[in-house]
Amino acid sequence: MNRESAKPAREDAPAHPGASSGRPSLDLSGVDLVPRAVIDAVRPEIDGGRHPIKRVVGQEVRVSARIYADGHDHLAAVLRYRCAADTAWREVRMASLEHDRFEAAFRVERLGDYAYTIEAWVDAFASWRDGLERKVNAGLDVRSELLEGAVLVRAAAERAATTDASWLRARAELLASNQSQERRVETALSIEISECMDRHPDRSRSAHLDRVLHVQVERERARTGAWYEFFPRSCADEPGRHGTFRDCERRLAYVASMGFDVVYLPPIHPIGVTHRKGAGNKSTAQPGDPGSVWAIGSAEGGHKAVHPALGSLADFEHLVESARELGLEIALDLAFQCSPDHPYVEKHPTWFRRRPDGTVHHAENPPKKYEDIYPFDFESEHWRELWMELKSVVSFWIDHGVRIFRVDNPHTKPFAFWEWLIREVRETRPDVVFLSEAFARPAVMQLLAKIGFSQSYSYFTWRNTKEEITQYFTELSSYPNREYLRPNLFANTPDILHEYLQTGKRAAFQTRLVLAATLSGSYGIYGPPFELCIADAVPGSEEYRGSEKYQLVHWDLEREGHIRETVARINEIRRENPAITRGRAPEFYPIDDDELLAYGRTTQDGRETLVVVVNLDPHYTHSGWLDLPLEKLGIDSRQPFQVEDLLGGARYLWHGSRNYVSLDPASIPAHIFRLRRRVRTERDFDYYL
Repeated sequence: MNRESAKPAREDAPAHPGASSGRPSLDLSGVDLVPRAVIDAVRPEIDGGRHPIKRVVGQEVRVSARIYADGHDHLAAVLRYRCAADTAWREVRMASLEHDRFEAAFRVERLGDYAYTIEAWVDAFASWRDGLERKVNAGLDVRSELLEGAVLVRAAAERAATTDASWLRARAELLASNQSQERRVETALSIEISECMDRHPDRSRSAHLDRVLHVQVERERARTGAWYEFFPRSCADEPGRHGTFRDCERRLAYVASMGFDVVYLPPIHPIGVTHRKGAGNKSTAQPGDPGSVWAIGSAEGGHKAVHPALGSLADFEHLVESARELGLEIALDLAFQCSPDHPYVEKHPTWFRRRPDGTVHHAENPPKKYEDIYPFDFESEHWRELWMELKSVVSFWIDHGVRIFRVDNPHTKPFAFWEWLIREVRETRPDVVFLSEAFARPAVMQLLAKIGFSQSYSYFTWRNTKEEITQYFTELSSYPNREYLRPNLFANTPDILHEYLQTGKRAAFQTRLVLAATLSGSYGIYGPPFELCIADAVPGSEEYRGSEKYQLVHWDLEREGHIRETVARINEIRRENPAITRGRAPEFYPIDDDELLAYGRTTQDGRETLVVVVNLDPHYTHSGWLDLPLEKLGIDSRQPFQVEDLLGGARYLWHGSRNYVSLDPASIPAHIFRLRRRVRTERDFDYYL
């Protein structure tokens, strides 16, 4: 360094070579040597590590990063990971890919939180080895280079605490010996010495990712499942009688026969009397009107009580156990709001927001008013006590057998509350699943998913055209959404009877069923209206006429025109074909009709593909030519291949990538094809996989 370069830097000059004006200076005091490796562009990573990615037990986490340094030296990196319950980190070497990308993967094996990060360093031995090989190939004298290599190998021997140490020392002596250059070069370039040096790298100057990233690991039900919603009070065998939990048990067999996994129950708590809603959401209730189940709380109790007409807590526990015996789980509605008669209103008046005249501010969604519901004031001075009480509500139902909660309108409560609550619950019960029922702005729905909700309601109900569906599900499966947002596709809800279902009759229900059940690992229907194809709505709205949100309804489960068998078959196909429930995201295929939608679902290993073709027009037959990427699907385009329609049962022999499809909605408006690859045995006998 000459005197000129040693001059102190001007105040307006960069603090160190490479720094830009305005950036903080690099403090060199106490620093041995700044690492040369740079780690950036890490995937997966949500908001710089602020939020975890999501996986279920047994899934793989594939991590990549851009890792580079000055010059042309070789680099090495490891992916470090551990379960939160462990103290020691595990490591896996990252493979070098194109364009400075490095990649490695690990598998999550337990519920709870996993952490991962990256460490990278300049690989002095690999760099030296590469330079040596180049010089040898150029016919140059490499005696000095071999001595340099001996120094590197001897240093690795000092780091090795195993039998590798003596082996490396012997190789170092050989590289520095007077033996023939040919033998010494052969040793230096051998695979054995390279592998041994990789086991004992010099990581004293390695770079570390400046943050630890996290994985939220849940059970399988968090990403897959067929949900069925019904109102317990409408389960009675006789019209006009309030249903009980015992009646619900009889309904469970009906639900199980259709192949569902989860039974979701709207609120089962006592219902308030003050400002009770009448049938059809009338502002005044008539004698005998049961009110809205979401107006929670009365003299009989609140969120930790059951409606007396349904039975007792013991009856509810019996229902949970009966469901479990049928292979079903009970999901309970978690609606954090109160009727004016809820015990909280009298005991904890500060938990509610009041108007200047002293009255409690009821819920509103203009032009709708919910006089029968008081929202909590999460900004009250006693918010801590409120949060703790609401957490105790969740714990109460966990103690009574519930492991799945469908959360009503979480977007109307503080995000910080949900992040805290879900984290607190999962500290002791990592098997609990939370479904977010939020039809809000995209950013709000996404944040709810990021802060802990296992699954999310979606805009699926309002995506009905080919363009809308393709665009929306491409968006959901794109990075980073796919790392944390798990859509649960409800085809209808007690609040939503879409115009498509209102006007499309039976074929429309079948179409939406196939789409919901095959586009996502989780989907749901509100029954019995869905399988009975009930399409009667309040004119100009998406509200069911005579909605059971406000009244008892007796359903004729054998109503003519039901699609119960189709529902059962769809759920059977889901169970038998993991390409749908645990496969890759849908890949949309070209088909030359705007009313025909085609997409493939492929298993993670690529060995099984289902092709779904749906006629989106519930009124008319549509036909078109479907284009399949046969090479990508592992099918020889020069050979015929068989497709089996899992819905209709027919089999077709297709030739080439373009094949003709026709769908008449009067029968069933969809195909679910399983591709059967042709295989030739040693005996020249053809069969299909």
